[in-house]
Formats: sequence, structure tokens, C-alpha cells
Amino acid sequence: MTRSESTSRRRVLASLGAGIATAAAGCLGGDGLGGQPNYEEGNVGSVNASNVSSRNASQMSTAAALAQQQPSNSVTPLDPLELIDHEFVVEDGYLGSTIQGSVANTGSDRIQIVEVRTRVYNGAGNLLGRYLASTGDLSGGSTWEFQVIVLESPSDVASYDITVLGTPS
Repeated sequence: MTRSESTSRRRVLASLGAGIATAAAGCLGGDGLGGQPNYEEGNVGSVNASNVSSRNASQMSTAAALAQQQPSNSVTPLDPLELIDHEFVVEDGYLGSTIQGSVANTGSDRIQIVEVRTRVYNGAGNLLGRYLASTGDLSGGSTWEFQVIVLESPSDVASYDITVLGTPS
């Protein structure tokens, strides 16, 4: 390979890389894509810790296997996704602490991936953990009811915040 062929290939690859970066920046600049997620505060309310039983070892193992904690890198804030409602709910059995609610796709286009992200805090405001729920293929005009499994004990959780992200089709 001659020096001019090597330089020519580098120019082509550099141009291609710059073109892809420009196209991606253009996609993220409009249509409600990109930016940082906007978290909404959630209230745990008055969970009576004396009435809440802790998960046993088997239940905790099941909850840990089902709890989602690894967020997708392909999601971003999308204008058509609307967090309709959410609340902290304590369920019996392995579910224990959960955050439940619903998300609407107010647009007309299908959204490929929808992800609800939550962060839970103790009474001192320290982050205890990050948990999420996700679904695929939310059609335009549809609503999804989500349930986020939180591995923290209900008596340890004082507050949470929540956001919804997605990947357009």
C-alpha cells in the first residue's frame, strides 16, 4: 500500500466519522430527542414499618432476579412519553417495595423501547439504589402500566424520584 492510498483511506474514514457525528447531532437536536432526563419527585407516604414483613431469603433471591438495575444506553427523553402517575406500593411476598404507575405514548408513532428509571433515597437523602422497568413496542396513543421492583426494605425508603425515557422507531 502506498502512502497516498493510506492517506486517502484516512480521509474517507475521517469524513465518514464526521458525517455520522453530524447526522447524530442533527437527530438529537430536534423532535424531542436528547438531553438529560428530567426526574420527578415521588412521595413514599406513611409506610407503617411494623405492618410490613421483610422478604425472606427465597423471596429476596426471586426479587433480585427480577429487579432491573442495568439501564439501556439507547434511551433518551422523548416528548411523546408522558409519566401519567406513580406511587410507592408495598406488595406481599417477593415483590416487597415497588414503584407502580403508568406511562402514555401521546404521539402517533410506535416507541421501540420505553424505560422508567427510579432512584430511591433514605431519610437523610442518601441514594440507596437505582431501579427500572422497561417494555418494548409502545404504540402511539397507548398506555403502559409499569411496576419497578425495589430491593430496599420499605422502612429504609423515605423518597424516590422517577423519569421515563425511550427509543423512537
